[in-house]
Amino acid sequence: MRRFSQRNALVTLSEINITPLLDLAFVLLIIFVITTPLLEQGLNLRLPQSNSRDTQQIDKNDVVTVDISKTGQFVLKGRAATLDQVENALIALHRANPELVVFIRADNLGLNRDTYAIIDRCQRNGITRFSLRTEPIKGAP
Repeated sequence: MRRFSQRNALVTLSEINITPLLDLAFVLLIIFVITTPLLEQGLNLRLPQSNSRDTQQIDKNDVVTVDISKTGQFVLKGRAATLDQVENALIALHRANPELVVFIRADNLGLNRDTYAIIDRCQRNGITRFSLRTEPIKGAP
Protein backbone atom coordinates (compact mmCIF):
# COMPACT_ATOMS: atom_id res chain seq x y z
CA MET A 1 0.00 0.00 0.00
CA ARG A 2 1.32 3.41 -0.97
CA ARG A 3 1.43 6.18 1.55
CA PHE A 4 0.90 9.81 0.72
CA SER A 5 2.93 12.34 2.56
CA GLN A 6 1.36 15.22 4.42
CA ARG A 7 3.33 17.70 2.33
CA ASN A 8 1.90 16.59 -1.03
CA ALA A 9 -1.64 16.67 0.30
CA LEU A 10 -1.26 20.27 1.47
CA VAL A 11 0.27 21.40 -1.79
CA THR A 12 -2.65 20.11 -3.84
CA LEU A 13 -5.18 21.81 -1.57
CA SER A 14 -3.52 25.21 -1.87
CA GLU A 15 -3.67 25.20 -5.67
CA ILE A 16 -7.25 25.95 -6.70
CA ASN A 17 -8.02 25.97 -10.38
CA ILE A 18 -10.12 29.09 -11.07
CA THR A 19 -10.62 28.45 -14.79
CA PRO A 20 -14.07 26.85 -14.35
CA LEU A 21 -15.08 29.73 -12.09
CA LEU A 22 -14.08 32.28 -14.74
CA ASP A 23 -15.94 30.30 -17.40
CA LEU A 24 -19.05 30.37 -15.27
CA ALA A 25 -18.71 34.12 -14.67
CA PHE A 26 -18.39 34.82 -18.40
CA VAL A 27 -21.39 32.62 -19.23
CA LEU A 28 -23.52 34.44 -16.64
CA LEU A 29 -22.35 37.80 -17.98
CA ILE A 30 -23.33 36.81 -21.53
CA ILE A 31 -26.75 35.61 -20.33
CA PHE A 32 -27.42 38.92 -18.53
CA VAL A 33 -26.27 40.98 -21.51
CA ILE A 34 -28.59 39.08 -23.84
CA THR A 35 -31.68 38.96 -21.61
CA THR A 36 -31.67 42.54 -20.27
CA PRO A 37 -32.91 44.21 -23.49
CA LEU A 38 -35.57 41.52 -23.86
CA LEU A 39 -36.99 42.31 -20.43
CA GLU A 40 -37.38 46.02 -21.24
CA GLN A 41 -39.13 45.55 -24.57
CA GLY A 42 -42.88 46.02 -24.62
CA LEU A 43 -45.14 45.40 -27.57
CA ASN A 44 -43.75 45.35 -31.09
CA LEU A 45 -45.31 48.60 -32.29
CA ARG A 46 -45.04 50.64 -35.46
CA LEU A 47 -45.11 54.18 -34.11
CA PRO A 48 -46.09 57.17 -36.23
CA GLN A 49 -43.17 59.17 -37.58
CA SER A 50 -42.42 62.78 -36.71
CA ASN A 51 -39.62 65.35 -36.91
CA SER A 52 -40.18 66.58 -33.35
CA ARG A 53 -37.57 65.98 -30.70
CA ASP A 54 -37.74 65.86 -26.91
CA THR A 55 -36.60 69.19 -25.53
CA GLN A 56 -37.14 68.49 -21.84
CA GLN A 57 -34.99 66.21 -19.76
CA ILE A 58 -37.22 63.89 -17.75
CA ASP A 59 -36.05 61.66 -14.94
CA LYS A 60 -36.60 57.99 -15.82
CA ASN A 61 -38.13 57.38 -12.39
CA ASP A 62 -40.93 59.82 -13.26
CA VAL A 63 -41.91 58.00 -16.47
CA VAL A 64 -44.43 55.21 -16.98
CA THR A 65 -45.15 53.86 -20.45
CA VAL A 66 -48.51 52.65 -21.73
CA ASP A 67 -48.36 50.64 -24.97
CA ILE A 68 -51.44 50.29 -27.17
CA SER A 69 -51.39 47.62 -29.87
CA LYS A 70 -53.23 47.92 -33.16
CA THR A 71 -55.87 45.52 -31.80
CA GLY A 72 -56.51 47.74 -28.76
CA GLN A 73 -54.55 45.74 -26.20
CA PHE A 74 -53.09 47.87 -23.38
CA VAL A 75 -49.73 47.02 -21.80
CA LEU A 76 -48.47 48.75 -18.67
CA LYS A 77 -45.06 47.88 -17.23
CA GLY A 78 -44.80 44.84 -19.48
CA ARG A 79 -48.13 43.35 -18.47
CA ALA A 80 -51.36 43.25 -20.43
CA ALA A 81 -54.16 45.16 -18.74
CA THR A 82 -57.66 46.44 -19.33
CA LEU A 83 -58.39 50.15 -19.62
CA ASP A 84 -59.75 50.25 -16.05
CA GLN A 85 -56.67 48.47 -14.70
CA VAL A 86 -54.41 50.95 -16.51
CA GLU A 87 -56.43 53.86 -15.08
CA ASN A 88 -56.23 52.52 -11.52
CA ALA A 89 -52.50 51.88 -11.82
CA LEU A 90 -51.87 55.37 -13.22
CA ILE A 91 -53.90 56.94 -10.39
CA ALA A 92 -51.86 55.05 -7.78
CA LEU A 93 -48.57 55.94 -9.48
CA HIS A 94 -49.58 59.60 -9.75
CA ARG A 95 -50.50 59.74 -6.06
CA ALA A 96 -47.09 58.27 -5.18
CA ASN A 97 -45.26 60.60 -7.59
CA PRO A 98 -46.98 63.85 -8.62
CA GLU A 99 -44.22 64.45 -11.22
CA LEU A 100 -45.37 61.37 -13.15
CA VAL A 101 -45.17 61.57 -16.95
CA VAL A 102 -47.18 59.04 -18.98
CA PHE A 103 -45.60 58.03 -22.28
CA ILE A 104 -48.30 56.75 -24.63
CA ARG A 105 -46.97 54.48 -27.37
CA ALA A 106 -49.82 53.70 -29.77
CA ASP A 107 -49.39 51.60 -32.89
CA ASN A 108 -49.62 53.56 -36.13
CA LEU A 109 -52.23 51.15 -37.51
CA GLY A 110 -54.33 51.10 -34.33
CA LEU A 111 -57.61 52.84 -33.64
CA ASN A 112 -57.50 56.36 -32.26
CA ARG A 113 -60.29 55.64 -29.79
CA ASP A 114 -57.89 53.59 -27.64
CA THR A 115 -55.38 56.45 -27.54
CA TYR A 116 -58.14 58.95 -26.77
CA ALA A 117 -59.42 56.69 -23.98
CA ILE A 118 -56.04 56.76 -22.22
CA ILE A 119 -55.72 60.53 -22.65
CA ASP A 120 -59.27 61.01 -21.32
CA ARG A 121 -58.63 58.82 -18.27
CA CYS A 122 -55.41 60.71 -17.54
CA GLN A 123 -57.11 64.12 -17.74
CA ARG A 124 -60.11 63.03 -15.66
CA ASN A 125 -57.76 62.01 -12.85
CA GLY A 126 -55.54 65.10 -12.94
CA ILE A 127 -52.63 63.49 -14.79
CA THR A 128 -51.78 66.31 -17.16
CA ARG A 129 -48.23 65.34 -18.03
CA PHE A 130 -48.34 62.82 -20.86
CA SER A 131 -46.57 62.44 -24.18
CA LEU A 132 -47.55 60.71 -27.41
CA ARG A 133 -44.42 58.88 -28.53
CA THR A 134 -43.29 58.80 -32.17
CA GLU A 135 -40.34 57.57 -34.22
CA PRO A 136 -38.05 59.98 -36.03
CA ILE A 137 -38.47 60.10 -39.81
CA LYS A 138 -35.71 58.11 -41.44
CA GLY A 139 -33.25 60.30 -43.29
CA ALA A 140 -34.37 63.47 -41.50
CA PRO A 141 -31.72 65.57 -39.68
